[in-house]
Amino acid sequence: MASVLLVEDDHFVRAALIRHLTDASHSVRSVGTALEALREISQLHFDVVILDLGLPDLDGGKALKMLRGIADVPVIIATARDDEAGIVRLLNDGADDYLTKPFSAEHLTARIAAVLRRSGAGAGGRRAAAPPPQVISVGGISVDPTRRAASLDGRELDLTRREFDLLAYLAERPGRVVSRKDLLAEVWNQPYGADKTVDVHLSWLRRKLGESAASPRYLHTYRGVGVKLEPPR
Repeated sequence: MASVLLVEDDHFVRAALIRHLTDASHSVRSVGTALEALREISQLHFDVVILDLGLPDLDGGKALKMLRGIADVPVIIATARDDEAGIVRLLNDGADDYLTKPFSAEHLTARIAAVLRRSGAGAGGRRAAAPPPQVISVGGISVDPTRRAASLDGRELDLTRREFDLLAYLAERPGRVVSRKDLLAEVWNQPYGADKTVDVHLSWLRRKLGESAASPRYLHTYRGVGVKLEPPR
């Protein structure tokens, strides 16, 4: 069972999703506006948030950015918008997954389960006990999974949630070329998607590492194959 916050202003859709999620043994709280959602998230713990974009008080995309400022909870976007650029922008802004309306209740349940597996939540929405991960070092890069902090040559890096996840995943595999498909599956928890999502985050990460695709130091791209993180030679 997981603790779910449902942010949906359509009363009929809201009632149907609450009924289905409750039948699936989840604990559900629901609100109809972005401001109510932000208040709930600031005061209570949730394992996952389902966020509709068409909210009456604030666009869901803006709400997502504000939410990311106060919590690291996984967010599944529910949207009727299906343009690739918009979806990529939402993923870049911190969404963990998305569903395009209309979608089935079973599809939603499967996506919630996938996001919870990715976030490490176990039965009852509790994270399984595990030994604290060790700090990872690749050249001058240091990644601390426990603190979710990374530094370069002793200077702390200002990374977004997804940038940190991407760097940590690559740092755990130094010198190994990782395909974009694997990155989408493991970092974004999407078995399919647009390579642009990965490319955008790699570009941002490179910038924060003080390098570029033309002059790489740590991040090396192999066209048609993938990307590799290794210390400078």
